[in-house]
Amino acid sequence: MSSLSNFVGIPIMSAALGLTASASNPDVAQLLKTRLPKTEVTQVDCSKVDGLCEVTAGDNLFYVDKTARYLVIGRVYDMETRQDLTAARLLELNPDMLVGGAAKANANANAGADTAELGTGVRRETPVAAARKVDLSRLSNKGAIVWGSGSSKVTVFSDFHCGYCRALSQQLEQMNVTVIERPISVLGSRDVADRVLCAKDHRRAVRAAYAQEPIEAAGQCDTSGLDENEAFARAHGFTGTPVIVRADGAVLEGFRPKAALIAWMKGGES
Repeated sequence: MSSLSNFVGIPIMSAALGLTASASNPDVAQLLKTRLPKTEVTQVDCSKVDGLCEVTAGDNLFYVDKTARYLVIGRVYDMETRQDLTAARLLELNPDMLVGGAAKANANANAGADTAELGTGVRRETPVAAARKVDLSRLSNKGAIVWGSGSSKVTVFSDFHCGYCRALSQQLEQMNVTVIERPISVLGSRDVADRVLCAKDHRRAVRAAYAQEPIEAAGQCDTSGLDENEAFARAHGFTGTPVIVRADGAVLEGFRPKAALIAWMKGGES
């Protein structure tokens, strides 16, 4: 087998890089040196997906079986958690890289899964918009689902069927912030948003919604605020989720890991 660059145009890194192999499968790394001699592999991890080893080569990502005979280029989805594992890993490698577009450019192919059914949010394959601000003061509190505690506040326009929104929620839970979640039904989740908004414990309800677990009933309540959220999102071109808005109105579209969020919240670039 020739080098990986001959398959998908992945650039060969000129600098020599240290190789980290999974402790339980050290032979895979050695086999890759033989099969892909011109590709500088930086990490091999065979612990995440049964039967597959995740291989990192700089900012690039691909998979091989444990004999390093079969090479897989594409995305790996966890259908139980409804997460795009490849996209999440790519974002770890390069936080500035938008998930859908990055995976597409890296793999040069789609894995063929029904992304609408998976609810992963991979529809967001457009470049990040230029920095801009919006005025949240026009929105009432009726459509706000508030959870978390902290001196910093962040507003998130989300969809409870969006895998990236779920991942973002998990990152925000690890931060000292107050989250003002404003659901918009991009993927047909309005009924779920209604139940979360009316729940007594918003934090618990948000977790349950993203995990697709039952939400404790809290009776009926005024859900017209969700209509406000959707009208605001349409007016400002929020066609995908998540969309994150800082206290000063600065807008950040798409998922970001914790470190990038912290920097952005402090006013730094994402």
